Amino acid sequence: MTQPQDTWTVGSRTFHSRLLVGTGKYADLAQTRDAIVASGAEIVTVAIRRTNIGQNANEPSLLDALPLDQFCYLPNSAGCYTAADAVRTLRLGRELLDGHNLCKLEVLGDPNNLYPDMEETLIAARELVADGFEVMVYCSDDPIYARKLEDVGCKAIMPLASLIGSGMGILNPWNIQLILEKAQVPVIVDAGVGTASDAAVAMELGCAGVLMNTAIAKAQDPVRMAYAMKLATEAGRAAYLAGRMPKKFYSASPSSPTEGVIGSRKP
Repeated sequence: MTQPQDTWTVGSRTFHSRLLVGTGKYADLAQTRDAIVASGAEIVTVAIRRTNIGQNANEPSLLDALPLDQFCYLPNSAGCYTAADAVRTLRLGRELLDGHNLCKLEVLGDPNNLYPDMEETLIAARELVADGFEVMVYCSDDPIYARKLEDVGCKAIMPLASLIGSGMGILNPWNIQLILEKAQVPVIVDAGVGTASDAAVAMELGCAGVLMNTAIAKAQDPVRMAYAMKLATEAGRAAYLAGRMPKKFYSASPSSPTEGVIGSRKP
């Protein structure tokens, strides 16, 4: 069966893959490349404070493993705890990538659970949008803050499924659904995915995509898990487009017809 073209757009860019992948926590740059190629991802996130993309001329650069002509970089402000630090970090990323203005904003509120500080995130979002950035924003699954972030001009809303690196999956699908019902920009589940079924659930809810790092990088076989996440994302999207059957409580219907079965009689 030939599938119709299914693309999505964020800001001024259009993509085919709905799986976004982080570049940290792998054993080395070779494994990073192998896993990301297996994932089929077009967008790769880069923590500007932790990853060399030209800041350190004498050290291996991610750009060698993942060239800019093959992947769309998404610089992020991981490790920032104030709006000012996040804005400064993302401006550095834009400079290092020759004016690339697509970015992932995250402002953390707690170093232990890495939950976002939504007040600082909103402040940073306003400043970055005013400065010409196309902002994809990591946030809580609060539908009110999601709407506020969209209202200030963010190009994608990225609510956490559960805490960063927890692998707990989508703990509150109802809040994700509330965000999806109102959003006019792509909604991408970010953080907390642990395995392929979590990615499928996110896509079946109607999300435009899913972003992950630890679930792949810390799997026993990262390359195989990356491929599994690719398949799960595609399967979840196809299921969403197909439209699932309605759920019925104690109203079962057999898969095979029962009318006219030899020797049958009604109870």
